[in-house]
Amino acid sequence: PTAGVLYKEDNYIIMTTVDKEKYKCILPLITSGNEEEEKDYKGPTPGELLEPLFKQSSCSYRIESYWTYEVCHGKHIRQYHEEKETGQKINIQEYYLGNMMLKNPLSEPGFPSSENIWSGQSSIPTKNIEGQMTPYYPVEMGNGTPCSLRQNRPRSSIVMYICHPEAKHEILSVAEVTTCEYEVVILTPLLCNHPKYRFRASPVNDIFCQSLPGSPLKPHNLEQLEKQQEMMKMPFRRVKEEETLSTKEEKFSSIHKPVAVGSHQLLTVGTTHISKLTDDQLIKEFLSGSYCFHGGVGWWKYEFCYGKYVHQYHEDKESGRTSVVVGTWNKEEHIEWSKKNAARTYYLREDGTQTVRMVSHFYGNGDVCDLTDKPRQVTVKLKCKESDSPHAVTIYMLEPHSCQYILGVESPVICKILDTADEHGLLSVPS
Repeated sequence: PTAGVLYKEDNYIIMTTVDKEKYKCILPLITSGNEEEEKDYKGPTPGELLEPLFKQSSCSYRIESYWTYEVCHGKHIRQYHEEKETGQKINIQEYYLGNMMLKNPLSEPGFPSSENIWSGQSSIPTKNIEGQMTPYYPVEMGNGTPCSLRQNRPRSSIVMYICHPEAKHEILSVAEVTTCEYEVVILTPLLCNHPKYRFRASPVNDIFCQSLPGSPLKPHNLEQLEKQQEMMKMPFRRVKEEETLSTKEEKFSSIHKPVAVGSHQLLTVGTTHISKLTDDQLIKEFLSGSYCFHGGVGWWKYEFCYGKYVHQYHEDKESGRTSVVVGTWNKEEHIEWSKKNAARTYYLREDGTQTVRMVSHFYGNGDVCDLTDKPRQVTVKLKCKESDSPHAVTIYMLEPHSCQYILGVESPVICKILDTADEHGLLSVPS
């Protein structure tokens, strides 16, 4: 193999299966290779990379079962809950978890010196995110709502900005680390231009195994397991690893075809990656509802099956899967809804022609909501998302009113079918 990882013939172990089959397995020599790039970096500091976020005065939101969290970058962090009382009066319960009293949060004293971090004079802090020690850029915010449990001392927060190339400045988590002191984790693509803040998955390198004389090409049990997996994958058969690794294998050995064990890991916070179907197959599977999109950031994840349902779920190793039906599809109900709401929105091209920018679909009859005693309902907004990865999907959810949701779904797949939308926003396979 020549894919950036060094293999040496004498760096091997002999593996014996339960059936006494013997294999010689060549191990990769682990090297990092990133130190040089970090050392030579002369680009903008992390503070300078984040500056557009602070100058735009943009805000990020995270909706949980009761509280909504609002982070207005460089301004404040607010935790609030809205309740409609009789006569449509809105009652708001809110706390400020931190305020930015300084004019420029990236240059004033009291803030982490991006210059020091950048020049390597102080170490970059890291946090365990989903089992991976991840570098972050901290911004402190103080002077929040007084805390009665701490002699009316103001609440304060540390906002941790973390690189994620697919993110849109989402709030990954909000945690109260000690009484009235909070940690807020924000995913942003802006930091990814700095080599020291890039996400680095623990490298997963292939181990190549060759059968020794008297042993089959593949262990009998592995053959059986692969057959079972192939059956389970139907009809979404992925390209077999043996096919994708063929070029490596030919160079490695002309006598025995090695077996690749393990595959590369991919962190996808808020995105999901679809199997390698052709574009036409993918569109048909998506529109028939048999291929569902999964996504979401934080505790709740979301499953969207076009023309079927929207589910909100949480998976736990101990208690299993908790699932809530947010909405189910009924074509007649959606058509009624579309007569009163904009099912299609457009934008004008430079040449004066208009094209569909987004379609909205209504999914009602979800699980009954404790707060309203009415079924949950969701408006699904389908948008085109241009991406280097043709199979990337981003899903996010907002709850503007109790148990009435908006689910945003963005994908390159949707780009190919938006212009087929009829007056009710219903999509079809392009002719």
